[in-house]
Amino acid sequence: MKRIILLLCLSFGFFSSSAQGDILLKDYRPKTIHNVQKTEITKAKFTAIDVHSHPYAANDEEIGQWVKTMDARGIEKTIILTYQTGKKFDSIYKAYSKYGDRFEIWCGFDYSGYGEKGYVQKAIKELERCFKVGAKGVGELGDKGLGMANSGPTPAPGMHFNDERMQPLLKRCGELGMPVNIHVAEPIWMYEPIDVHNDGLMNAATWKIDTANPNVLSHAELLKTLEEAVANNPGTTFIACHYANCGYDLSLLGQMFDQYPNLYADISARYAEVAPVPRATSAFFKKYQDRLLYGTDMGMDDSMYQTTFRILETADEHFYEHELFSYHWPLNGLNLDEDTLRKVYSENARKILK
Repeated sequence: MKRIILLLCLSFGFFSSSAQGDILLKDYRPKTIHNVQKTEITKAKFTAIDVHSHPYAANDEEIGQWVKTMDARGIEKTIILTYQTGKKFDSIYKAYSKYGDRFEIWCGFDYSGYGEKGYVQKAIKELERCFKVGAKGVGELGDKGLGMANSGPTPAPGMHFNDERMQPLLKRCGELGMPVNIHVAEPIWMYEPIDVHNDGLMNAATWKIDTANPNVLSHAELLKTLEEAVANNPGTTFIACHYANCGYDLSLLGQMFDQYPNLYADISARYAEVAPVPRATSAFFKKYQDRLLYGTDMGMDDSMYQTTFRILETADEHFYEHELFSYHWPLNGLNLDEDTLRKVYSENARKILK
């Protein structure tokens, strides 16, 4: 009898093993089956300052359209993290400074000749020059394991945040009143084996840290370089972008917050990493509401801002945003209270930006 039922199921197409075998993980785009609330937030509940963006606009017309989008969505100001020094920084500054206070332009560090004698003095001189041009901060400095190879016009492999050559530069930033935005490590799944247990497997073909390379620092080692840089420069304000890539365990970032009052974190480009665990994330926001900063790092499209507002402000459950995030994890709203929202959206940024 069971055999007959199975044959009938196969005959009438109840099972289609060949079709299932043709589905690739990279093509999987789930849609929620749940009849749940869907809230459209068109404008931030409180005026927002986006502390993490980049010079996405290709020309003056696109910058002008960006400003109109910011107006419509309640974004008072956007910080442009250029990575750049020299003429490239000057060019970006010239383009965005036309719009007054709507944009704040930050420079990078000059790493050219970082292995040569006199490098530190030369790099500080360029930092001071960019400051005089109009740079208000530094960033995004990046180390994903090989050193300062992911930021700036010239990579500096082997030189990490806690390198003695970096310390005079970081100290000078504090003296100039220039906050430093730091990208350290990447989400933890990138350091794990690509196997059936990897929670971020759907992205592993594109995003993976070469942990087999003996020169690549581990996730924990990279966090240590950040902590030492922050501890060694108490007069400098640091912003660990993307929650210091501790979205999988925000308590690691919380421990640093508890120890170092000069450390903040922006929440940019990691909405999909923390929205799957809304209760734990909301509790973290509540506890550290004075240290977190709104940021995007996902372009300048109108819909992008609305997605960030929905995650921060609503109690919506189990939804997907495949155009922004390539994970297959369902997202959930954090339903943050008004006091927390005010601080995260702008009040904390105002303390740093002065």
